[in-house]
Amino acid sequence: MKFFCCLSLLYLGFIPASPAIQPLQPWLDTALSGAVIRLPPGTYRGPAVISKPITLDGDGKVTIDGGGQGTVLTIKADHVTLRGLTLRNSGPLHDKLDGGLMAEGNSLLIENNVIEDALFGISLHRTNDSVVRANRIRSRPVDIADRGDGIRLWYSTGNRIEHNDIAQMRDITVSNSPRNRFVGNTVRNSRRALNFLFAHRSLVKDNLFENNSTGVTALNSEGLIIRRNRILHAMEASGAGIALKETSAALVEDNEIVHCAYGIMADSPSNPVNRIVFINNLIAHNVTGIYFYGVRGSHIAIGNTFRSNLWPVTVVGDGDPMNDVWWGNSWDDYEGFDRNGDGIGDQAYERYTWADRIWIETPAARFFRNSPVLELLDFLERLAPFSTPQLILRDMAPRMHPSR
Repeated sequence: MKFFCCLSLLYLGFIPASPAIQPLQPWLDTALSGAVIRLPPGTYRGPAVISKPITLDGDGKVTIDGGGQGTVLTIKADHVTLRGLTLRNSGPLHDKLDGGLMAEGNSLLIENNVIEDALFGISLHRTNDSVVRANRIRSRPVDIADRGDGIRLWYSTGNRIEHNDIAQMRDITVSNSPRNRFVGNTVRNSRRALNFLFAHRSLVKDNLFENNSTGVTALNSEGLIIRRNRILHAMEASGAGIALKETSAALVEDNEIVHCAYGIMADSPSNPVNRIVFINNLIAHNVTGIYFYGVRGSHIAIGNTFRSNLWPVTVVGDGDPMNDVWWGNSWDDYEGFDRNGDGIGDQAYERYTWADRIWIETPAARFFRNSPVLELLDFLERLAPFSTPQLILRDMAPRMHPSR
């Protein structure tokens, strides 16, 4: 009897029904081009598609829920602004790039949004001259390889990715996308903070990359500028603060690279005229400070500070190591003097391979690096060499005091 009474009261309007989540798409379809839509606070149902130039503003009080299917919000227009939204609950499919936002347009502004419980975060596909700023992006609590990319650029040029807070994602992937700027972002607890592939003339500046497997990885990307970043705790077995492969004409300047398996990894540029230049970087507390591999040469290292690395520099490959230029770097194991007080050592700093040739030439022996046996062998090699050590670098003007 009580059940039928409740039904009657509900029918008569005396008991309010639980409001259904209204769909977002009708709001978008009925808006005129150039309109500013300020959604009332609440949760709206996605997926939804923006197909005209509008501004969608949630003022930090609007959630769009994808219902676990597809991408929560898709842009297919130019001159669209998204601000103050929470995008959540995308689909689970990697091949369809299910995520919080898929953008296919030019001159977009995507700022102050929260993306959570989404496989991919923000994907820019053929998107140019746009700004992605001050967004908070998180993936799902799954294994790192099963997450999607926090930000993904594909055939996109002239974009500014600024001051975003990204964590627990897979990578930021930049593919076939030249001349983009990555400034002031924070990436934590992910795999590759920045993964460049054919991303020429990109700028990476003032970012914090912490507790990722690798900081910046670049493959076939010419003319990179990597400046004033802090790259910390990339301690996976092959983790590197900065890894450059088949990349030329790169400038790595004023970075702090601390506590990584490799501070910097780089092969030699394919064109020896297009040098890779390292200037005024702090390279500290890494297992290996700098690791050059492949054909030696075409690197210039000036004014860097090497501090408390297990191996400051390692060079592997054929060629003449004197093709690399080392000048004015600070070495914490330098044993020379400065009798004239000009801040430059009176004799060159030279680095030889001693017992470390064992693990360089026999990779399986790397397991024993820093073991007492290998340390003793290295000491005996230096005391009374039983094999000819190999010179891998000579800094003709070592600084007596670090610059940072």
